[in-house]
Amino acid sequence: MNMFLLKAFFPGNEFWKYLVGSVVIIIASTVGQLPLLGVVMYKLLANGKSMNNITESTLMTTLDKNVTLFLILLSFVVAFFGIWIVLKFMHSQRMKDIITSRSHMDWGRVFFAFSIWALIQIIVTVVSYYTSPEEYKWNFQLGPFALLFIIAVIMIPIQTTVEELVFRGYLMQGFGLLAKNRWFPLILTSLIFGGLHFFNPEVSKMGSIVMIFYIGTGLFLGIMTLMDEGTELALGFHAANNLITALLVTSEWSALQTHSILKDVSNPSAGFEIVLPVLIIFPILLLIFSKRYKWSNWKEKLTGKIENQLIESNVLE
Repeated sequence: MNMFLLKAFFPGNEFWKYLVGSVVIIIASTVGQLPLLGVVMYKLLANGKSMNNITESTLMTTLDKNVTLFLILLSFVVAFFGIWIVLKFMHSQRMKDIITSRSHMDWGRVFFAFSIWALIQIIVTVVSYYTSPEEYKWNFQLGPFALLFIIAVIMIPIQTTVEELVFRGYLMQGFGLLAKNRWFPLILTSLIFGGLHFFNPEVSKMGSIVMIFYIGTGLFLGIMTLMDEGTELALGFHAANNLITALLVTSEWSALQTHSILKDVSNPSAGFEIVLPVLIIFPILLLIFSKRYKWSNWKEKLTGKIENQLIESNVLE
């Protein structure tokens, strides 16, 4: 029995609340973007430029990269409080209920997943740099990088945590409540998660094949969540993925441009390296996690039905 999805099955909880709750979280995230828009508008007016047709390129070039990064990530801080409000006032749940089925959050799992994926990313980047040095430019500047490090270490885990709580926590449980099975929330949250990346500049530069990576990553994170009865492994993996990328490598065509150590100056193209993680690396990681945490009954946990029964609500006191 997957107790994590059963966290949504309690008296008074209905699927329509997840639809309304999602709208509230989106509104909170939008409010969190207002400081960025306000600062950009101020800078444009101060420089005598028009505010018409503000594009993503405008946002990235008007402000310093560290300021832009901080203001972009600020929206996730507001979204986090949006999640808390939705859980408390609409579902009478604690934040822990969409994080894990365990009695408390297992930080050991978070740090294990973070460490193993961070190490893999660093090794791959170092090998790539020394085998194809012409594709990279040394971008390190101590002052800007030090500030980037502080911003990234504090803010990026908030960003990735919000995304995991929404997709692998809140929506996973909501779709489980709707469908009364496990495969539907796994597939749908993976498709939505990947689909939201469709407008990333990486997709326009390298083509729609990149969506295989985004949707595949969502599926990988969803499988981890269902098999491990919680989001801790997904939280650690996602934080490592975004944090190490922000610190190590940037490019002119990436979604987030930072004062990283290296700058990718190669001509972006999509090949086997796009599907390599999904087809080979992610399955190996799932095998490692399954051995460490003794996962079993894969078919039932990933595709089985959820018994239509209510459990006692963790009503807030």
